[in-house]
Amino acid sequence: MIIVIGGTSFIGVYTVEKLISEGVSVLATGRRPEHANAIRKLGAEFAVLDITKADDFEKLPKTGVEGVIVTAGLLSVNEKADLVETENAADYFKVNVIGLINVLEYCRKNGIKKVISCTSYSDVAGAWKKGFAIKEDEPRDFHFTGDHAVYVISKNAASDVMEYYNQQHAMQCAWFRLPPVYGVGPHSEIYVDGKPYKSGIGTFIEKAQNGEDIEIWGDAHISRDIIYVKDVAEAFFLALCSDKSYGLYNMTSGTELDLEDQARAVIEVFGDNEKSNIVYRPDKANRTPSFLFDMTKAKNDFGFVPKYISYTEMMKDYKKELTAARFDEFFRGREKH
Repeated sequence: MIIVIGGTSFIGVYTVEKLISEGVSVLATGRRPEHANAIRKLGAEFAVLDITKADDFEKLPKTGVEGVIVTAGLLSVNEKADLVETENAADYFKVNVIGLINVLEYCRKNGIKKVISCTSYSDVAGAWKKGFAIKEDEPRDFHFTGDHAVYVISKNAASDVMEYYNQQHAMQCAWFRLPPVYGVGPHSEIYVDGKPYKSGIGTFIEKAQNGEDIEIWGDAHISRDIIYVKDVAEAFFLALCSDKSYGLYNMTSGTELDLEDQARAVIEVFGDNEKSNIVYRPDKANRTPSFLFDMTKAKNDFGFVPKYISYTEMMKDYKKELTAARFDEFFRGREKH
């Protein structure tokens, strides 16, 4: 059996589905008991669990567990807290560090060696836009200011704790460095400094569906190395199957994807009748960062090669998932995209 901690989350649901499709027995956890039936419909077992509560782990099986995937966590893009009014640093450490330690202790006590979690791509923000593909051994260089800072610090600490368990307790922990993950989920809005903003991809899709002009602000050829959620789920499965999985892995497409190409792909896929025009606004500020990561280690250690390496392929599957609305029960109450 594989346990997916946070199995009702955006990435978690797709991971649960992938594991089941591969014939794996899965126990998914979440904080909301109303998700139990939806998880069981996928073919998995369900347990209500809050990772910040060590006693909750007594609900989990003590035998027969081959590995644990952790997709639960506190992300700044989901946080409404305004740092001008409220400092929420402790919340990030309570969930992302102490919560992870609770997971690791459960695994250590029950002889579960394989644990895979996620970390932030912003830990090497200082190496962005430097003209090379960032490898796993790039030194940390991140910002100590802004709404994303404490999240990154907490994820760095969580990664170090996993390495401690690897060396101190001979475990096989790995963690994926994730950039923005695309896919149908509950994130039409993201929070920046505690304030909600409609996501860029959500705005593009909405305008393409209505045949409205799509504005590209700033540099139209900003390139980012993102990843599609189904590729992340595939990587979790492959990493679990490999005895070489260990430590930090970049988990991206390994391809520079252009902002203008994204707009064109959205128009092609979602523009049913009247096609949107692209309007270039270099006068408008665009804070989208540019970065590229090296994917050699994941390919060598567990054979991961991303399937969705173009915006067009992502958007075609995105549209199919929007139409099918298969996971609406998990994301109800918040708009998709």
